[in-house]
Amino acid sequence: MAAVDHNLEFGIRPVSEDIERMLVREKLLAKLSSFFGALAAMLAGLGISGVMAYAVAGRTHEIGIRIAIGARRLSLLRAEMGSALRLVAVGIAIGLPGALGAGRLIEHQLFGLSAAEPAVMAVAAALLSLIATVATFVPARRATKVDAVVALRSE
Repeated sequence: MAAVDHNLEFGIRPVSEDIERMLVREKLLAKLSSFFGALAAMLAGLGISGVMAYAVAGRTHEIGIRIAIGARRLSLLRAEMGSALRLVAVGIAIGLPGALGAGRLIEHQLFGLSAAEPAVMAVAAALLSLIATVATFVPARRATKVDAVVALRSE
């Protein structure tokens, strides 16, 4: 072949190498998307935890009164986490249609998936719920550790 034309590229290599070279851009995009998705999940967890900590700090007096009149710490933990997780559920209910709409913008980059893949949406909602549960646990647990006497004197 080289005797016929010196400009021709000739060599024997596996087809997998050619496929690998063709998919470099798609793999980079997938890695970047995964990184930014993980970053967004971490920021969501930090944000939920911060808002919950602020809410608990603002209601220290109320929590102190509840403890003083005999509220069990487990019921306080459930109440604090329940209020935060209800907000997360509302956020997921509002965010899912937004995600479906935004998915139409990147649908051409999804290989083998549609923008409205129910399994992906369910996993994303479940993951966000898990992150929110972990993020709300620490401030809610801190709320159950409030000393009633100190909380009542602080107001």
